[in-house]
Amino acid sequence: MSSRRVLVVQHEDRVPLGRLDLHGVDVDVVRPDRGDPLPDRLTDHDGLVVLGGRVAAWEDDVAPWLPATRDLLARAVADDVPVLGVCLGAQLLALATGGSVRRGAAGSETGVVEVTATPDAADDALVGGLGPSWLAAQSHRDAVTALPGGAVLLAGSAAYPHQAFRLGRAAWGVQYHPEVTLEVLADWLRDQQDVLALRGRTVHEVLAEAEAADERLAALAAAHGQAFARVVAERAAA
Repeated sequence: MSSRRVLVVQHEDRVPLGRLDLHGVDVDVVRPDRGDPLPDRLTDHDGLVVLGGRVAAWEDDVAPWLPATRDLLARAVADDVPVLGVCLGAQLLALATGGSVRRGAAGSETGVVEVTATPDAADDALVGGLGPSWLAAQSHRDAVTALPGGAVLLAGSAAYPHQAFRLGRAAWGVQYHPEVTLEVLADWLRDQQDVLALRGRTVHEVLAEAEAADERLAALAAAHGQAFARVVAERAAA
């Protein structure tokens, strides 16, 4: 059997694939922010991962590759190709398929947050088996405010209800960051000192919480990576 390949769209240096190990699946990282072209459709790949970034999902003037990214996401969903959108990637997935994304009414959601599963999560291929709730690393100010038609809500947090959703059989968006390492999170937090201070928090406190939860965060990354790789293999073999 030939190896499976997944295309990973990375928007900036500071938001890499990190510890989201796709376990036996070959990964091709494309950097449209550096001028790498995006394909019109995934004829050479068995899956698509779109990572996060500081740009808003609608800021095409700031990131002129976003329309092509949304088009690729919409085409992948239509073609039933496995998709995983992370943070900005989840927001782009929602926009590409008829949902809406806005500045979050609750402000920035930063640090380790408990995410609570919906009943539909129990038998889902990505999040099924994670239990009634799990801890996830967060760093976002925008949010999916309306899911696309036909989407299945899988998890929410106290501040933002659309933390994980599924479209069709094999496309997922997660608002949180399963891929982030402590080192990368610390880098992000340094840019958010003023926002944290408004909430009476410090970078040290938030990072200490992440360090305490790191084993669980690593387990979440492993679970998502294994689950998505399994879906990619199964869909490619079908």
